[in-house]
Amino acid sequence: MKPAPAYQTLRDQLRDEIAEGRYRDGTRLPTESELVAAHGLSRQTVRRAFQDLVAEGVVYRVPGRGTYASDAGGRYLRQLGSIEDLMSLSDDTSMEVLSGLRRRVDVDVASRLRLDDDVVFTVAFRRLHAGVPFVATTVHLPPAVAASVAGSAELATGAVGTQTVIGLLEPHLGVPIVQAAQSITVAAADAAVADAVRCEAGHPMLRVDRLYSDADGRPVELSVSHFLPEQYTYRVTLRRSG
Repeated sequence: MKPAPAYQTLRDQLRDEIAEGRYRDGTRLPTESELVAAHGLSRQTVRRAFQDLVAEGVVYRVPGRGTYASDAGGRYLRQLGSIEDLMSLSDDTSMEVLSGLRRRVDVDVASRLRLDDDVVFTVAFRRLHAGVPFVATTVHLPPAVAASVAGSAELATGAVGTQTVIGLLEPHLGVPIVQAAQSITVAAADAAVADAVRCEAGHPMLRVDRLYSDADGRPVELSVSHFLPEQYTYRVTLRRSG
């Protein structure tokens, strides 16, 4: 996997420092010039990192005075705009497998994965930030894709690590993952989700479905995630094309 762009690395570092309390609400961050000198980066790279943090609500800018940390309410907040951003969830969260990879029959999931029969492989896990669970996810894989990670210790019940499923899969795929078709709805937490993220059954959740496809247009993974709104903020920056 190619290293993340320099602006993303700086952005993530500053975000983590704010989350850890190094820069509390209302504290001024280093200036662009100070960050350029400290990290050996271009001014444009530093500016891009700040732009993303402003869009996320992690910092705010006061013209003529500087950039200041903003109180994000203790939620896990991520800027997601690419497949690489999704893979980088492993940078600052951990994955705890609740039900290891197993074979099952699911007509609806098989249809969404465009399979010829109804057999899929499924793994369920939750993801935590700073020890706090913020999402319960069920990932479904076509049998041919699941075969490449069937013996993976990272996908066994009880496993804890910093990986992502797509990060585990991609080295074994002949064709890279290039697209994630996403839908976002609101859903009530069922008993399994409620137990995973420590909330009451029936609690409103942010449901995010992602169907990952490779460069040949073949679906390779369907993930269904239920995010706890109190612990997670989802932000996307939209830019004008051209």
